[in-house]
Amino acid sequence: SCKVFFAKDPLKIVRAQGQYMFDEKGEKYLDCINNVAHVGHSHPYVIKAAIKQMELLNTNSRFLHDNLVEYAQRLTATLPEKLSVCYFVNSGSEANDLALRLARQYRGHQDVITLE
Repeated sequence: SCKVFFAKDPLKIVRAQGQYMFDEKGEKYLDCINNVAHVGHSHPYVIKAAIKQMELLNTNSRFLHDNLVEYAQRLTATLPEKLSVCYFVNSGSEANDLALRLARQYRGHQDVITLE
């Protein structure tokens, strides 16, 4: 069920900046499908924060760390009280899987409607 994008004429993307990706020939493409909607590719603030974190600790959220708790507290402070629980996952696929499992548990059935 997985589709390869641009199967007949695949793009070879070699770099990205902001909301754009660039192929090996220098052609510019607006990136509408990757996870860049918030800050774009190569955002200096995100790069600086990532480097700072990787210099300290480079792992996912399976281990306890004060930063996870501090971030969850800062995040939930901006939200209504009903949204006071955080689940940290490492990908969109994991987030979707968790959302489905939570919805199924809450509703008590397995039915799902999805749009293609």
